[in-house]
Amino acid sequence: MEIIGFMRADGPSGFGFELTFRLKREVGETAPPTWPAELMQGLARYVFQSENTFCSGDHVSWHSPLDNSESRIQHMLLTEDPQMQPIQTPFGTVGFLQIVGVCTEELQAAQQWNGQGILELMRGVRVAGGPWLITDMRRGETIFDIDPLLQQERVDQGIETEGSNLSGVSAKCVWDDLSRPPEDEEDSRSICIGSQPRRLSDKDTEQIRETLRKGLEFNSKAALPPINSQKQSLERPQSRKDSLESESSAAIVPHELVRTRQLESVHLKFNQESGTLLPLCLRGRLLHGRHFTYKSINGDTAITFVSTGVEGAFATEEHPFAAHGPWLQILLTEEFVEQMLGDLQELNTREETKMPKEYSWPEKKLKISVLPDSVFDNPLQ
Repeated sequence: MEIIGFMRADGPSGFGFELTFRLKREVGETAPPTWPAELMQGLARYVFQSENTFCSGDHVSWHSPLDNSESRIQHMLLTEDPQMQPIQTPFGTVGFLQIVGVCTEELQAAQQWNGQGILELMRGVRVAGGPWLITDMRRGETIFDIDPLLQQERVDQGIETEGSNLSGVSAKCVWDDLSRPPEDEEDSRSICIGSQPRRLSDKDTEQIRETLRKGLEFNSKAALPPINSQKQSLERPQSRKDSLESESSAAIVPHELVRTRQLESVHLKFNQESGTLLPLCLRGRLLHGRHFTYKSINGDTAITFVSTGVEGAFATEEHPFAAHGPWLQILLTEEFVEQMLGDLQELNTREETKMPKEYSWPEKKLKISVLPDSVFDNPLQ
């Protein structure tokens, strides 16, 4: 299935890729099933509507058996097709990305470490895909059930030495500014459930997209891309210092800088799925000098955690909470990250946790709540 968009002979054709899928044939099956085509159509709709493209190593949290059965294969990883090489067409280049069905535990490992690493492990386990990464919808065991040493010797060690290359997720989240009473409408700092969220500017949106994209690049220096007056090219070569100061001052829109506010105290709210990713954010990203962004699916709210080594952030050690419209940045020191990891340890468990959960660090003026989905799905109730 080809994802078609704009066309340019010297660039990608459309969005630059087609989706492929290798599926194990069921016993007695004489014709290919139709559900893989419907699955790929759903992914194509996402690309069209969000204008976000897929890359090798990306993951897709589907939360449902891919074939609508009782299968454990409920999520997807994407990788370069092992047989089909990129081709040049009159309209540009087209690459081929293969969909690989995975279990929840394998998806979580890909989030905590990286998708390519998990795919490489699956290539070495024949029943989990083998060298061609063939999806078996009847597979009842994860690669960690088949070989328990993979978790400790490969995944945990990879997280410890490399961190995670997941730089952000779409999530159910909001943030409140506790520095001011919420009824103060003159300085609308509070992004509240049930209120009309302020919209991210095009420049903010582009910066967040660049932030998420850069997190997928190995060996890239941790930096938040600058807010430019023009859309940044994805082909722009990386400079040694990619920060606000490294760009021409003419590229900065003055009123955008005026809108940046330092906050005294904040309250972050996540649903359970988003909350369980907080240890990944802290352990796999910030302890490795990187950043992690939660982008709300219910509005334009965004929350970016940054470490002290990230360049281009508008949050600083002196003012660790800073807001740029509805985009909040939080700078956490390594010492505080270690403390939070200890306090949030229960979120590492895969068992259902009773909601709500409250975590507070009064001396840091930070509060985090993990709430049921219903709070976000029905904000006015």
